[in-house]
Amino acid sequence: MLTKLTRAILFSGTLSFILSCSLKKFSADYYYQHEKMLDKIEESYKKLYQQQPFTVAFTDRDLKSLSFEIITDTLNYIYQFDINEKRLTDTLVAYNFNAPEVVELIGRMQSVRCTWVNKLDYYVDEKKNTLVLISIKPVALNAPFSYKKYYTLIYFPKAQYFDSAGQLLDKKSLRRLRKISGEIFKRINDKVCYAVSGNFR
Repeated sequence: MLTKLTRAILFSGTLSFILSCSLKKFSADYYYQHEKMLDKIEESYKKLYQQQPFTVAFTDRDLKSLSFEIITDTLNYIYQFDINEKRLTDTLVAYNFNAPEVVELIGRMQSVRCTWVNKLDYYVDEKKNTLVLISIKPVALNAPFSYKKYYTLIYFPKAQYFDSAGQLLDKKSLRRLRKISGEIFKRINDKVCYAVSGNFR
């Protein structure tokens, strides 16, 4: 007969397995369902970032308030806005952003519940590479405790290496898992992978 502790351990393991499978399925399904919009967010963000580096993140559950970080050579400026606030476009113009395109990017993010978009530099064989991170707050995920979870998509500029379980590798030859911001990412396709965490960044 199973003890209460054994049953609890088995239940916890089963729950973790179900949650893991649900999140994996959701991540791939979500990406392919919104692929065109997510790819457009990544594409337009890279283009706008080249003109003037920035990050943007929604700070409320309804995705109506946002934090806009302007990155300069000397200082980073962080502004808080309501998405309908005129001060948002005024600030964008003041910093020489393409205000209509940035506002359009924010609208795209809102439409797929993208909470944050950012760029990250990484090095392979001492060569600098850049990836784009897109954080999602799902609402359609039917899994236990999913309301606490975010998942992050990473867009690489070229195809990556993965192990047999679909986990991102440092290099094909080393077979060593690569962690980004402390997370292990899994394959969606050769250039896009995902991780699930309790934080949106």
